[in-house]
Amino acid sequence: MGDILVGTCSWTDPALVRSGWFPSGQRDAEGRLRYYAGRFPVVEADASYYALPQERVSRLWAERTPDGFTFDVKAFSLLTGHPTRESVMPNGLPADTKDPGVLDEVWSLFAAGVEPLRKAGRLGSVLFQFPPWLRPGDRAERILAQTARRTANWPVSVEFRHPDWWRSDRAAASTRALLAEYGMATVAVDMAQGLPSSLPPVTPVSTSRLSVVRFHGRSTSWGRGSKEDRFRYTYSEDELTAWLPRLRELAGRVERVHVLFNNCCGRASVGAAEQMDRLLHADRSRT
Repeated sequence: MGDILVGTCSWTDPALVRSGWFPSGQRDAEGRLRYYAGRFPVVEADASYYALPQERVSRLWAERTPDGFTFDVKAFSLLTGHPTRESVMPNGLPADTKDPGVLDEVWSLFAAGVEPLRKAGRLGSVLFQFPPWLRPGDRAERILAQTARRTANWPVSVEFRHPDWWRSDRAAASTRALLAEYGMATVAVDMAQGLPSSLPPVTPVSTSRLSVVRFHGRSTSWGRGSKEDRFRYTYSEDELTAWLPRLRELAGRVERVHVLFNNCCGRASVGAAEQMDRLLHADRSRT
């Protein structure tokens, strides 16, 4: 039975910082990370999506967390085909994914930025969250092959946002096989159902190393509105309990399961993670 690690998709979200969850005296950058790492074994670093990670910062993260603590690092937006602001590009480079020289330098800088975590044994995976307009097909397969080439020997997890990747049993089998070919872990999601962009809560396994489940909340504003509109959601105990059999099943097939809450509004994500951790411990004691 693999380990199930529960955490959140950020420890730096401004709404969480303002919520009062971090105690007085531990609200600076170092204090917040140390406090978080004393309560959860895993976290997703999402700042690397908005700007390239820095070696110095990654080294500090490794130094400020205990042995065994794990970071999943979200890939920089340019590397997944999302719009990227020129102001966050390094060395005055244009945000041009068609320029091979730009891509080479950005990939190199991203790799250097996460290297301290990898060397310290703290890198759980690099999360490639592809945009909702990336449908299954030849172009997507070329992008995935290029990503695999660039990330050889990295632990990688992949979240697709277009429903066609998982809409039918046949599509799901094809997607799982494609990720398995490259040794990439599959990211399952929990989100509102019944929307045009809803992904089903399927839990395919594409590598025995890792499976990731990201809980986005169940806001019906998914895909529109502000970040708060899209991610504001408080999970009920019944909603979390319903996931326990699926998480146990995943843990029976992989070495580690990362359960990460992305309903990052105030304390909602840390509250859900704490509750899920309690439910998992109670479930283990009964079995």
